[in-house]
Amino acid sequence: MSEAKAAVSTASTVLTGTSAIGISRPRVDSEAKIRGATRFAADAARPGLLHARLVTAEQAHGFIAGIDTTAALAIPGVVSVLTADDLAITPAAAMRMFEPLAREEIVFAGQPVALVVAESEAAAEDGAEAVAVTVEGAPTVLDPEAALRPDAAAARLRGAESGQEADVRSMHANVGAAAETVTATESPNLAGRTAFSKGDVEQALADSDLVVRRKFRTSWVYQAYLEPQTATAWVEPDGELVVETSTQGSLYTREQIAKMLARPVSSVRVIAAPLGGAFGAKILVAEPLAAAAAARLRRPVRLAFTRSEDFLASNPAPGCTIELEVGAKQDGSLTGLRSRIVFEAGGFTEWRIEMVAAVLISGPYRWPAFDIEALSVATNRVGVGSYRGPGGPQPAFAIETVLDELADELGLDRIDLRTANLAQPGDLMVDEAPWPPLGAAECLAAVRDHPLWQRRGQLPADEGVGLSLAYWPGAKEAAAALCRLDIDGGLTVVTGSVDMTGTATAFASIAAETFGLPVESVRVVTADTAAAPLAPMSGGSVVTYAVGAAVQRAAAQTREKLLKAAASELEVGAADLEIVNGSIRVVGDPEPLLSLTELAEKVCGFGSPYEPVDSIGASSPRSLSPSCAAHLSHVSLERDTGKVTVLEHVVVQDVGRALNPALVEGQMRGGAAQGIGWALLEELVYDETGQLVTASFVDYAVPRSTTVPQIETVIVEVPSADGPFGAKGIGEVSVMPTAPAIANAIAAASGIRPTELPMTPPRIWSLLRSAVNKEVDVQ
Repeated sequence: MSEAKAAVSTASTVLTGTSAIGISRPRVDSEAKIRGATRFAADAARPGLLHARLVTAEQAHGFIAGIDTTAALAIPGVVSVLTADDLAITPAAAMRMFEPLAREEIVFAGQPVALVVAESEAAAEDGAEAVAVTVEGAPTVLDPEAALRPDAAAARLRGAESGQEADVRSMHANVGAAAETVTATESPNLAGRTAFSKGDVEQALADSDLVVRRKFRTSWVYQAYLEPQTATAWVEPDGELVVETSTQGSLYTREQIAKMLARPVSSVRVIAAPLGGAFGAKILVAEPLAAAAAARLRRPVRLAFTRSEDFLASNPAPGCTIELEVGAKQDGSLTGLRSRIVFEAGGFTEWRIEMVAAVLISGPYRWPAFDIEALSVATNRVGVGSYRGPGGPQPAFAIETVLDELADELGLDRIDLRTANLAQPGDLMVDEAPWPPLGAAECLAAVRDHPLWQRRGQLPADEGVGLSLAYWPGAKEAAAALCRLDIDGGLTVVTGSVDMTGTATAFASIAAETFGLPVESVRVVTADTAAAPLAPMSGGSVVTYAVGAAVQRAAAQTREKLLKAAASELEVGAADLEIVNGSIRVVGDPEPLLSLTELAEKVCGFGSPYEPVDSIGASSPRSLSPSCAAHLSHVSLERDTGKVTVLEHVVVQDVGRALNPALVEGQMRGGAAQGIGWALLEELVYDETGQLVTASFVDYAVPRSTTVPQIETVIVEVPSADGPFGAKGIGEVSVMPTAPAIANAIAAASGIRPTELPMTPPRIWSLLRSAVNKEVDVQ
């Protein structure tokens, strides 16, 4: 490992030289996946399985006048064609999970209208093509700014009440506690407003030596996972409804399906299949339809989206516009921030992404005065969902671009300007929550020392290096885990957490280090909802932070029970014993007294006089533990075409403690690669009638080996007070600084300031030839 890639550690309270923590190991599921032995949600056979296929709307807005199923039902193998009236789903306005099939009104092109269920996939597909849907058209709402006018046509004309809302803050990020949140009536399409203010921002900007004003636009972005949305459901003989699904949260899915079908929670069981990629999208898209169909037909039903259906009818990240004004004094001290953010909510309004963006637009900085308004607006596009750091990449693009421009116009060092304005522990965030300790200064210091930053002034013409910084607040969620000693001396850890990013491997390391045995002796099991301990949704960088802490406590408690039994066997005080590398020994004496295998046979065997050696550990983190990342990007620019090529990219990230550096670096690289997609390639494009014209990978570009360079990682460790061994969540923030780092590198290479994502060659070409973009609004 080069010096640049060596870990930059500021940890003083975290263990060092441990046997399980801080060592790179393969994921526990890697061999099975490499050998093709892993069974995903669409792989398992079920006796009597029926296959479902969607009938989707062609219009973006209208009312269902009729659904003719005659031809479809005549096709051999077609068992049923289900419409909304056939599904016993409790209505809830404007919520996707409670309206998996359009009832009366179609609100986006591609919305499921009917479900054809057949004995084979081919018959289901033929049946779906034979269903005829008659629609009476209605005005299509696609421009979010126009949709906010009081006289705007409504994107949803019936059942537009707010209904029940899912709280994106608690699932993904605990922010916005002091927000002014309003579901207002001035526009029929305003789905929600979040606002924060402090001081007199008008005066603060007037007193500034420099004010930069910009308007940013970002596109709709598809998560582009390998495995499309998939769920299988069946009813057991005792009436229990079972759903096996590619989901990020089995317990949450069980809760919502029970509510949707008006069933007791105890009568629903959810089995989380191995995930073939998710990135925030695998949350109650296919499950409601599969569950409702199985409950209706009393046969197993599988709904596996085709790739085209996944593009049309899943839950991508929404497009947005951000108006931003930032003021500063000549010495670089920030004076005030004013921002108006408009997020599309699409045809369903339960996901309030604007609530997170309203906090993150301020970055990890102190602001003497600010005025922030963020809006969610309904349009006739697909309902939105989460995508790695939901509500994060867009404001990071805006604030980090503007800060770079401020530094440039003031003639200040970009790192100095950011460092001088960083929030300190105890300062108040814009939502009035106190800032916890933050690793931003350490990340910026590591960037300053990096060779790429040092040689930024020595590059050829049309090349540049850009910097950006971002943070993710994380979340606080309660969690539990079970730890059990097995008769062979190994340890079984049981959680209800879905392994989306290698968290099961992290749990094994945590348990092994805490208990005192090799990682290879730990087995991690994700239980279904019939037996799973409480666990949060896998997302928002909360799993290792919350569930990992519960695993640590469960392992510690189990260890104490075993030492008590060992003390009885050896007639030695429990306080005088320790477990090291799978053996019992006297503290300080390297000579093993008893192996765990020998002791486990005595403790766990038939007729054992000892109480079971197992424990449930619980955690409820006291505070947030934000993660920070600073990115450097080195780009080249072709002026004749506008093409931008990323030559080098560096990710510097505070991870608290790298439990398994290989997994940590994988998350850092993966997030940066996705960020390159946000920056240069990815855009869901709709035509003027609301039709998605990039509905396949033929038209929708994603990062490939030719567009992603070698991504260098620098691990910074500023330990968390509540995370296991000081670890923090790491998955979200790694994507957020990528686009602004690339945008700032483009500015360094050319002088232009891109304000729209993705930064495609035509857009960059146009900016290069436009003098308007080079004008800075200066007071």
